[in-house]
Amino acid sequence: MPSPKGPPELKHLDHVLVTPSAIKRRIGTLADQLNHDYAHKDMMVVAIVNGALIFAADLLRALRTPLRLDCLRASSYHSSTKAVGEPRIVDQMKLDVRGHNVLLVDDILDTGKTLAAVAGMIHAKGAATVRTCVLLDKKARRAVPFEADYVGFEIPNEFVVGYGLDFNERYRNLPCIGVLKPKYYAGL
Repeated sequence: MPSPKGPPELKHLDHVLVTPSAIKRRIGTLADQLNHDYAHKDMMVVAIVNGALIFAADLLRALRTPLRLDCLRASSYHSSTKAVGEPRIVDQMKLDVRGHNVLLVDDILDTGKTLAAVAGMIHAKGAATVRTCVLLDKKARRAVPFEADYVGFEIPNEFVVGYGLDFNERYRNLPCIGVLKPKYYAGL
């Protein structure tokens, strides 16, 4: 249940799905896997922001392999609680991915459309390898056949916010991942 010492928006959560301590532990495990898989390889991390910003920052601090970082913006929600239409690449990457081992980092994999489109774009630009790492996997919403290579948590088909995930650009700063009460997004 929400703590009176946390951000006031904690009271907007129906319940906490993933605690801050569980997130921290799982990021450590993901980093161990990545450190092993990318040992002796240069890595280019491409984070899809704004959603993956907090997850990517915590993950990057735990990586021990040489890396470069770039970001891009992609949008598929457009102020809704469900992905609508095709994803749009709003802001392109600045670094050349040609010949690099790219790790694409995102906050959540649900329909798969955004990650499939971005991974395809990066591959088409000549990346040596393209792998994906997501904090959350919502398999019940999958609309295209796409699976992430590294997954933090598989979650049920509920509308979640916190730890970078938002609704109308709110709730990103919550330290946990929680299910938003419908009254805060109903009617959209």
